[in-house]
Amino acid sequence: MISISIAKDYSDAPGGRYKNEGENSGEEFRERILKPKFDEAKKKDEKIEIDFDNCYGFATSFLEEAFGGFVRTYRIKGLLNRLVIISNDDATLYEKVKRYITDAEGKL
Repeated sequence: MISISIAKDYSDAPGGRYKNEGENSGEEFRERILKPKFDEAKKKDEKIEIDFDNCYGFATSFLEEAFGGFVRTYRIKGLLNRLVIISNDDATLYEKVKRYITDAEGKL
């Protein structure tokens, strides 16, 4: 399994939606962390474990751009099937990420 710890591999203080709005954006996370890990996982036919714990919280704009934006930008369906979401700090994150991915897939 391919692992991403947002706090360790990216930032413990994720920002907003776009890079031009400030540091640690969902757009930057998607391009710099999620896409390369997705490509690696696809090549190895593995899942990606994403650990959301130990961060100061997530703006909905960060989550939507990182995950919904992933689907829209790369036109990939089935992203959720490749993810294992770890979130002991906030039990609602899985449902939020799932909703952003499914909404974006529904518009492809």
